[in-house]
Amino acid sequence: MEKRLMLGNEAIARGAWEAGVRVVSAYPGTPSTEITKYASEYKEMYAEWAVNEKVSAEVAIGACYAGARAMCCMKHVGVNVAADPFFTASYTGVNGGLVIIVADEPAMHSSQNEQDSRYYAKSAHIPMLEPSNAHECKEFVKIAFKMSEEYDTPVFVRLTTRTAHSQGFVNITDREELPLKPYVKDPKKYVMMPLMARGRHIEVEKREIRLEKDVENSPLNTVEFRDKKVGIVCSGAVYQYVKEATNASICKLANVYPIPVGFVKKFASEVSELIVCEELEPFIEETLKVHGIKCHGKEIFGKQGELSVASIRNKLYGITVPNADLTLPQRPPVMCAGCSHRSVFYILKKLKVVVSGDIGCYTMGALPPLEAMDLCLCMGGAITMAHGYDKARSPHTKNMVSVMGDSTFVHSGITGLINAVYNKGISTHLILDNAITGMTGHQENPASGKTIIGEETHLLDLELLCKAIGVKRVQVVDAFDLKAIQTAVKEEMAKDEVSVIIIRRPCALMLKGAKPNGMKINEKCKNCKACMAIGCPAISNNNGKIKINSEQCTACKVCAGLCGFNAIEEIKS
Repeated sequence: MEKRLMLGNEAIARGAWEAGVRVVSAYPGTPSTEITKYASEYKEMYAEWAVNEKVSAEVAIGACYAGARAMCCMKHVGVNVAADPFFTASYTGVNGGLVIIVADEPAMHSSQNEQDSRYYAKSAHIPMLEPSNAHECKEFVKIAFKMSEEYDTPVFVRLTTRTAHSQGFVNITDREELPLKPYVKDPKKYVMMPLMARGRHIEVEKREIRLEKDVENSPLNTVEFRDKKVGIVCSGAVYQYVKEATNASICKLANVYPIPVGFVKKFASEVSELIVCEELEPFIEETLKVHGIKCHGKEIFGKQGELSVASIRNKLYGITVPNADLTLPQRPPVMCAGCSHRSVFYILKKLKVVVSGDIGCYTMGALPPLEAMDLCLCMGGAITMAHGYDKARSPHTKNMVSVMGDSTFVHSGITGLINAVYNKGISTHLILDNAITGMTGHQENPASGKTIIGEETHLLDLELLCKAIGVKRVQVVDAFDLKAIQTAVKEEMAKDEVSVIIIRRPCALMLKGAKPNGMKINEKCKNCKACMAIGCPAISNNNGKIKINSEQCTACKVCAGLCGFNAIEEIKS
């Protein structure tokens, strides 16, 4: 059997292909993004970037109703967006298999919270599997599709950052070619109005009772007896850490919902002490305690951040890894050299406005030296928060603008703008159009004009869209034109109506062709350091002397616009 070294996310895509999946839909979100990109490389599967997670869920659900195996993928906060269809799809059940991949992110490497998606499985009554390595990622996806069709339910497969982004050897097999299942008209199953939903809820309860019984004998859950003084219950990536960090006996759970309580109870009877080792919330621990199984763990490991081999050894045995406490050089996130967002935040800081921000590269506008973002809550929240802020303070003051990227605007900003116009708002909204979904690694979106596989498609006209919504004042300015940005912001904030400023430049990392020679400091420099105010990583202060790193510089010329002495010029070939 052929083996390949794969990322966990790549293995998920491979598992979907081998399972005969026809449709994959997702919105990019770290740490889940690569799954759909890998899926798009298999010609037998249709893959797409949806405009948001709710849409991706509904596309996958529609495909499964049509009789195809379908999958949607998202990060943990994306489940919040998609929860509405998931909860009801639990009632309707499936036709073709439906698998939902959710990637949680303990330690919040690129997320705004440490949400634990296992609670969604419990609340929606949807079974959940959790793989611990790349091989299991592939195999669990295939098992999840069989489970989906056998039990007539969507199935969650939960990853965490380390499972999604670590590599392992995966056994490669052929694709299972499955015919479309026939679609049979059945309003009692698929039309969830109250009368039908009541009947389907009863079916969900029956299914869950059956699942709770069947997971007790699932071969996916395993026991490894070592030192029986301590037994540790764990799942996912944490299993790998526990196995290396301890000599305890291990009960490894693949079925994290429903939990095979009887299976764990038998394991508990054979060890002197039972510890639950899990990241984030005490999901497993609380379930075991409810069923009368004596255990503990969360008081040892806590609810925040990621676990590791070193942290488990330290928390269980007080063992400190040598040199683990050394302070490493810090590498804070920063906008790239030539980033089209930097000039916007420089102007907003200069104008001393309150900024309602959103999720994307531009969230770094909150960091020094720009420090020009005041609020940031969730995807799509910038426009609606600004509207609420202005409504609360009007007519006393108007000093709020919102900032949102093009992909985020399409994701969940459009409805907020409609709401602001409909409710006679006065807010000014900036759409930072860099023609790509930047923070998650340059995925296409409706405002970039290409599909996931690079095909040309309709390019969404943001200006016409805003006008169609009812915004009468729409300006489009160049992101590198400091004066134009400042003039536009001042003009629109002076008006007592909803206005939009589209600030446009492609992402600096998408530059095509030969790299520009960059900029340099000439003899006119007065060392005033005005160019340092934008925080460009290509500009540095070396022992009091300003320098520009031409290897990093993209010649955007924003720094030249800040210099009052014409001391910054382009390097000529």
